Amino acid sequence: MSATLPGHAAPTAGFEVPLEMLSACHARIEQQCATLRRLGQYMATHGADAAARAAATSVIRYFETAANDHHADEEKDLFPALIESMAGSDAVCLRELTRALVAEHRELEARWRDLRFTLERVVANQGACLTRSDVEAFIGLYERHIEREENELLPMAARLLSDDELERIGRAMRERRGIDSKQ
Repeated sequence: MSATLPGHAAPTAGFEVPLEMLSACHARIEQQCATLRRLGQYMATHGADAAARAAATSVIRYFETAANDHHADEEKDLFPALIESMAGSDAVCLRELTRALVAEHRELEARWRDLRFTLERVVANQGACLTRSDVEAFIGLYERHIEREENELLPMAARLLSDDELERIGRAMRERRGIDSKQ
């Protein structure tokens, strides 16, 4: 079982194609959510054994770093660039979409804080119980959020943003992660 719990896939796109990188990040978020779901099922039978603690550590690490960077990529770079690219009534529609996505980010982050507390107790082997309802509420919200970004936001960004703007966004994403632009 331990081989199927932790896992972390390598990026399938680079920062030179930031929209594809954001989409690849969605796939990694879905993988981490699947690990979280399996972890809850696993713990119901095995408790917080070494495999469960390793999986909990991996999920915590992912959502504390990559997922936070992903939200910042969208909120600080992609959303403003999209709004800047729009004019008139189209910008109003886009502002509503980005505001809704930002609100979902805050809800995801709040739900994550609660799950993180439980997962930290798992890692510390303190008898924590990972409830299915908490896990499914978090995963369900992420699934709906990712679907909306994949079906609405990213296709719109691909149509509206110039190559120069996409390059700027990719540069900002690298800088946020402390990656040299020559890499």
